[in-house]
Amino acid sequence: MTKEKTNTSTQLQKDTTPIPEATQALLTTIEEALLDKKGEDILRLDVRGLTSLTDFFIVCHASTDVQIKALADSVSKSTREKIGETVWKKEGLDTKRWVILDYVNVVVHIFNEELRSFYNLEKMWNDAVITRIEETH
Repeated sequence: MTKEKTNTSTQLQKDTTPIPEATQALLTTIEEALLDKKGEDILRLDVRGLTSLTDFFIVCHASTDVQIKALADSVSKSTREKIGETVWKKEGLDTKRWVILDYVNVVVHIFNEELRSFYNLEKMWNDAVITRIEETH
């Protein structure tokens, strides 16, 4: 008699439910703030169903430390003033190479170009639904 092995791992599925209104307002406000300060190659990664860490990552980069700080400040100010959301946790403002603004269900990553290329979050989360955020005229 042989024992059968069963696979008990759980396959994570992409979440295709509509984005809640409050989360959509937060995403829009963050994306507009990044566009306003000329964030480069802005991507939204929908990681709902892929991780319990957050629902969305917003990833972008900037050319200088000054611009990285300006982007982070713009996001913090816009979310607070427009929709009353404050950052739960901020990291990286002292070095300005990789700033993380954690809004719990949305996490913003603002990189310098070299670190963004090195860590390549988009590739790490390649199962996510990725949306490029660009100016619309």
